[in-house]
Amino acid sequence: MVTFDGPEDPAHPYRWSTFMKLFISITVCVGTLIVSYTSAVFAPALESAVRDLGVDAEVGRLGTTLYVLGFAFGPVFWAPASELWGRKWPLTAAMIAGGGFIVGTAAARNVQTLLVCRFFGGVCGASQLTVVPGVLSDLYDNRGRGVAITLYALCVFCGPFGAPSIGGFIVENPALGWRWTLYIPAILSFANGALTLVGVRETYAPCILVAKAKKLRRRHKGNGGVRAAQELVEFDLRRLVEKYFTRPLRMLATEPILLLVSLYMSFVYGLTYCLLAGFPYVFEDVHGMRPGVGGLPFLALAVGQVVGVGFVLSQQKEYARKLAENGNVPVPEWRLQPTLVGGAGVCGGIFWFGWTGFTADIHWAVPTVAGLFIGFGILCVFLPCFNYIVDAYLPLAASAVAANIILRSSIAAGFPLFSTQMFQGMGAQYACTLLGGLAALMIPIPIAFRIYGPRLREKSPMLMESKSSKA
Repeated sequence: MVTFDGPEDPAHPYRWSTFMKLFISITVCVGTLIVSYTSAVFAPALESAVRDLGVDAEVGRLGTTLYVLGFAFGPVFWAPASELWGRKWPLTAAMIAGGGFIVGTAAARNVQTLLVCRFFGGVCGASQLTVVPGVLSDLYDNRGRGVAITLYALCVFCGPFGAPSIGGFIVENPALGWRWTLYIPAILSFANGALTLVGVRETYAPCILVAKAKKLRRRHKGNGGVRAAQELVEFDLRRLVEKYFTRPLRMLATEPILLLVSLYMSFVYGLTYCLLAGFPYVFEDVHGMRPGVGGLPFLALAVGQVVGVGFVLSQQKEYARKLAENGNVPVPEWRLQPTLVGGAGVCGGIFWFGWTGFTADIHWAVPTVAGLFIGFGILCVFLPCFNYIVDAYLPLAASAVAANIILRSSIAAGFPLFSTQMFQGMGAQYACTLLGGLAALMIPIPIAFRIYGPRLREKSPMLMESKSSKA
C-alpha cells in the first residue's frame, strides 16, 4: 500500500515550494472571484437586456436568481467528484463548461435560452465555492489555512461588489453593450480553466498517491501488488448521495447549531444580492447618477471587506495563544469572537445607509461611507461562522459545508426577486429598517452558541452517530 514517505515527503502538498502553493492558491481564488463576479454582473445589464429581449424586468431578474440558485445544486455534483477524481479536474471542467454557458447567455436571442444558460452557469460556478476550500486545506496546515480561507472568503464577496460598477460602464459603452458584460467573464473563465489545466497540480493527497503507485508499477514492470488506497475506492452512488444531499438535509433538520448559524450566513450572503438593488436605487434614482458612476459606491463595500480581513487576521494571534494553552486542542466557539463586532457593523451600517440615502438633500458620500461598515460586518460574520461550522462538525465537515451552501444559496437566490420592489415601494429608509431589524435579531445567535455550543455539540445526534460508526 503506497503512502507518503513520512511527514517530510516532498510529494506531500504541505512540502511543496512556496511559489507553487501561492500559484495554485491565487489561480483557484481568482476562479472564485470570476464566478462570484459573474453572479452579479447581470444586474447592471438588466434594463438593456429585457428591452432587447422584449420581456418584463421581473422575468429578467431571474437571470441573477437562477445563477445563484445553481450554486445550491452544484455541490451535489462537484463535491463527490473532488473526492473521487481529485480537485484539478472538477475545477478545470467547471470553469471551461461555465464559460460556455456564459457565452450561451451572452448570445441568447430569447429569454428562455438566457435563463437556462444562467442556471447551468451557476451550477458550474458552484465548483469553485465547493472545491476551492478543499484545495486550500490540501496545501496549508493549521498555521496557514486560516489566512488562505480568509482570502478565499474575500473573493466570494468582492466579485459581487465590483460587478455593478464594471458592468455599468460596459453597458454605457455603445461599442460594447449588455452582452459584453457576459462575454468578458466568459473569456476570463476560459483563461482560468486553461491555466488550471496547464499549471495547477493535483493537491488531493489520495490522488497524488495514485500517481505515485502508477509510477512504482511502471518501475517494477507492472507489479499489480503496488496500490494506493484511492484505487480501491469503488464508486458508490448511494453513499455519495447520502453524504452530499440526504445527510446535509438531515443535519439542517436536526442540528440547531448548523441550522441557525447557516441562517445567519444566508442572511448576510443574501444581503449582498439585495444591495444590488438598494445601491442603484439610492445613487441612481435618488441622487441621479448614471449606471457606471452609480456603481462606484459598491467599492466602499469591498474596502470594508478588506478591512474586515485585516481584523479577522489580527485575531489569529489570540487564537494561536489559546490553542497553545489548550494543548493544541481547538475549541470551535473560539472562532465566533469576530462575529460580535461584525454583527453590530452589519446592523448599524444598514440603518445608516437607509436613513441617509433616502433623500438627495444628504450628500451621497454619507450613505457611501455606510458601505464600509456593511462590508466589514458581512465578512466578520460570514468567515468566522464558516470556520465554526467546519470545526464544530469536523468529522462531518463535507456534509456540513454542503448543507450550508445549499441553504445559503437557496435563500440568497430569492433576494433579487423582491429587492427592487421593496426599495421602490417602501423607500430606502423603511426597507433598510426592515433589513436592519432582521440583522439585529440575528446578533444573539453567535453569542448564544459561544455559551451553549459545547453542550449542544455533546448532545448532537449526528456527531454521536459519526463517533459510534468509527468506533
